[in-house]
Amino acid sequence: MFEVRHHDLLGRVGRLRTRRGVVETPALLPVVNPLKQLVSPQELWEMGFRAIMVNAYLLLKSMREEVESRGIHEVLGFEGAIMTDSGAYQLLVHGKVDTTPEEIVEFQVKAGSDVAVILDVPTGYPASRSVAEATVDETLRRARALFSLDRGEALWVGPVQGGAWLNLVERCAREMASLPFDLHALGSPTRVMEQYLFDLLVDMLAAAKPHLPLSRPLHLFGAGHPMMFSLAVALGCDLFDSASYALYARQGRYMVDHGTLRAESLKYLPCSCAVCSKLTVEELREMPRVEAERALAKHNLYVCLAELKRVKQAIVEGRLWELLEARSRSHPSMGAALRKLRELTPLLEAGTPISKPKGAFFHDASSMHRPEAYRFRRRVKERLSFNHRKLLLLIPPPPSKPYTRSKAVKRALKELHEVLKDELSLIEICVYATPLGLVPLELDEVYPASQHEAPRGLEVEAEGVSASEVADLIDSGGFEAVVYLHLPRLRGLVHDAALKACLERGLGFKAYSPKASPWSPRSLKELASLVGELLKKAKEA
Repeated sequence: MFEVRHHDLLGRVGRLRTRRGVVETPALLPVVNPLKQLVSPQELWEMGFRAIMVNAYLLLKSMREEVESRGIHEVLGFEGAIMTDSGAYQLLVHGKVDTTPEEIVEFQVKAGSDVAVILDVPTGYPASRSVAEATVDETLRRARALFSLDRGEALWVGPVQGGAWLNLVERCAREMASLPFDLHALGSPTRVMEQYLFDLLVDMLAAAKPHLPLSRPLHLFGAGHPMMFSLAVALGCDLFDSASYALYARQGRYMVDHGTLRAESLKYLPCSCAVCSKLTVEELREMPRVEAERALAKHNLYVCLAELKRVKQAIVEGRLWELLEARSRSHPSMGAALRKLRELTPLLEAGTPISKPKGAFFHDASSMHRPEAYRFRRRVKERLSFNHRKLLLLIPPPPSKPYTRSKAVKRALKELHEVLKDELSLIEICVYATPLGLVPLELDEVYPASQHEAPRGLEVEAEGVSASEVADLIDSGGFEAVVYLHLPRLRGLVHDAALKACLERGLGFKAYSPKASPWSPRSLKELASLVGELLKKAKEA
């Protein structure tokens, strides 16, 4: 039913099989109001949407006989997959709905829904714990009751409630996962997203996702702005639905991938979609209101489609984190969400490939939290043994990568061999102040030690990561001495951490700060001599 083709972080490019064909994910399902359409379902199909969302409760109350007799696809004129919501949003807004969980299930079956949702009870935001607990209990009761009813041929969605009460979200997710649903959805995120509480959304998704089967797609209700697609996908969301394309259009709001602009304030149309490439700002303003709203709605949909394609391509290339970083600058709340993601690196690592077709980009300190860097540091700490080494040599990043192929390192190894001969095997050389932390020279071609790019100067920020690892590295081996090669533009954090660790453990320590470049022939010769002297003293001691 659901096949994953590519993955990065918790994001997947997949294929969801429905009885009306395959829907490639991540996918946005535009919400269609059959009574008031700015863009018809047929137009949505022609634009490239292969699935749409419609509110089953509204159909039940306004078009029941027609939908049940003709079927929802014929009524709407849409040949792709149709997902029907159950009226839970109306329950959240109005406090009640004029139907029962059993009736709405029966109606969705008779309507011929491809993907259907039970009538869950939204927690909403904010909500007291007692209210949240009650919504979770009732949603779970209704979820269990579904499997005693006729479910037709639809794929059924098990919503996860709990709102901002994360332990309730976890509990609801675990119990929903034990039931034979085809998909799951995170309930109650709409008001969280409307208030730009994207860091809270991160918490909610992180509470639910680990407890749901990977084989089942995850839907995020009410997510329709391209700015946050990459964030939601990175946390494991495969499907979205929203009417924002139309709601924004009626308000004269023009979506871009990094935010929203007011159409009335535009001097240019910063887009080349099928709408904007045929219009000028002046022509848009001179249109009759309904036509202008239709044009804006279609533009908004094209922007959403384009961003989802970017997300998919980023997943294929292993660059979803980099797209996240770019979008984090769209709004301060997106920046807060990215900072929150740093706390979830172990979770994100689980879905991150061991190696990727392209190297990793490190832009600033936030990039050093990306899962590839976390995994590299963790594995160096957990899997490498240095017990056969006697001296640790800490060197700053050489001028080129891979380090072992750079002329500077080859020259350094040659000088060390002339001094140490066979005892060179007693030396462990580690590069410090890289975005990955400490890189043992023998691992410099393991992804992404050499397969990354970082701006000049990032080593100043990266130095702190290496400094925090030095004591553990010294403890992990049988080192008796440490030699530190200094780079003038660095702050000396690794020096201080290594010196402290050596003093506490009674080990030898020498720092070398050459007057010339640390990679000049003279500097490397002096460094090799210093290493030889300290190794000799360590062996004599």
